[in-house]
Amino acid sequence: AGAETVKRAVQLDVASRFQESLVCYQEGIDLLLQVVKATTDEAKKHRYRQKISEYMTRAEDIKKHIEKEKQDGKYHKQIRIEENATGFGYEKLFHEYLTEIVSEVWVEDPYIRQVHQASRCLLYNFLRFCEMLVKGPCKVKTIHLLTSSDEGSGRSQQMTALEEIKQSLSNYGVTLNIDFSSSIHDREIRFNNGWMIKIGRGLDYFKKPQGRFSIGYSDFDLRPCQETTVDVFHTKHTKKM
Repeated sequence: AGAETVKRAVQLDVASRFQESLVCYQEGIDLLLQVVKATTDEAKKHRYRQKISEYMTRAEDIKKHIEKEKQDGKYHKQIRIEENATGFGYEKLFHEYLTEIVSEVWVEDPYIRQVHQASRCLLYNFLRFCEMLVKGPCKVKTIHLLTSSDEGSGRSQQMTALEEIKQSLSNYGVTLNIDFSSSIHDREIRFNNGWMIKIGRGLDYFKKPQGRFSIGYSDFDLRPCQETTVDVFHTKHTKKM
């Protein structure tokens, strides 16, 4: 497993996908260290240690490269989610950026509504996103949501759902601030550790499930996606709403 993980790290490294590569290097190094502890053959131990030393050096170089890009405000990573791709649940997409120091999150998405379409309801998507934040490892205390108002009878349903989410989050010590804008168009998510994620389709990049009891209805990692692009940036100072 360790060898396969560092092999993947090298592939990502060559493709200049440095943030993902760093994660794989770190996981691979941990796995190889476990192998070294369990190995009694001294020659094999020596070879493993040499390789581990090489991977640690490369991981450190990548860390420095990423840090420099962040400091220069030049960090940009793009993820292309293909049509019908799976394995892109919120935890998978955001976990790299939800470090322990994250305490405040901004969500801008004009379509956090549509309660009449439960299987494609963005309110449920937003709720699942909030659940991910509550589970950690970050220590989120405040979530800011900027969205647009639903129309007609949908307005009261939207407000009822958002108030329920707000109350539920308060039980976990998290404050949800809700604001509305009639001109909002862009979709982006920002964390107060400097990471900013822009998703072409916002939180609604999943396809409608085949049924309420079909695989992928509850687990977003198993649900097919619509084609979209995810752009990740790092900025020294996230803007305030």
